[in-house]
Amino acid sequence: MKKEIVVAGGCFWGVQEYYRRLKGVEETRVGYAQGSLENPNYAQVKRQISGHAECVRIVYDSDQITLEQLFDHLFRIIDPTSLNRQGNDVGTSYRTGIYPACAEDEAIARQFVAERQKDYDRPIVTEVERLVCFYDAEQEHQDYLVRHPQGYCHIDFSVMLPQERKA
Repeated sequence: MKKEIVVAGGCFWGVQEYYRRLKGVEETRVGYAQGSLENPNYAQVKRQISGHAECVRIVYDSDQITLEQLFDHLFRIIDPTSLNRQGNDVGTSYRTGIYPACAEDEAIARQFVAERQKDYDRPIVTEVERLVCFYDAEQEHQDYLVRHPQGYCHIDFSVMLPQERKA
């Protein structure tokens, strides 16, 4: 069954590319979520004036990959104890988050984070909130690392196991 989830893990270029490579993920779009400004642009988000996080909307086949597996992948590529910072990127637009559209998925996300807390000495600061808004980023940011393979990326792709990759 086709489902959707929005996640934030720092710079959206690498997060999108990581999820794009996973079996069961059918589509990814980078964008901006959870802010107060309608239809923000990259400059506004990067300057921290819109309140949005750089995010990735993931459309996946729940018969091939579960929501919990998607969250597990997020926690492989982020430091969930780092507030408003991932890699070299600092600021609220680079916060980590899980933004489900429905109550059922929100409960699954909250349970996942609560269970994972035992793996960390510091508190997990990854937001879990119902999705308020998502705006697609400009076309130049979509599939950025496909078009610019040497572009900036803070993600370690080696944490993805070979059997998890698309053929």
